[in-house]
Amino acid sequence: MIYCCEEHVEIALDTVVDEYETFPVLTKITGDNLSTSCEYCQNEAVYMVANK
Repeated sequence: MIYCCEEHVEIALDTVVDEYETFPVLTKITGDNLSTSCEYCQNEAVYMVANK
């Protein structure tokens, strides 16, 4: 799973396709209590990209 902000969502999608050779699953993160940061910068994560 990759947590990413709006700016880096395309990079995260490409990373999942390259590493797992499968379709990525894009999920929007909801909830006020989740304070996960983007794996590419320090902004708040908006999406979770997974391979299943």
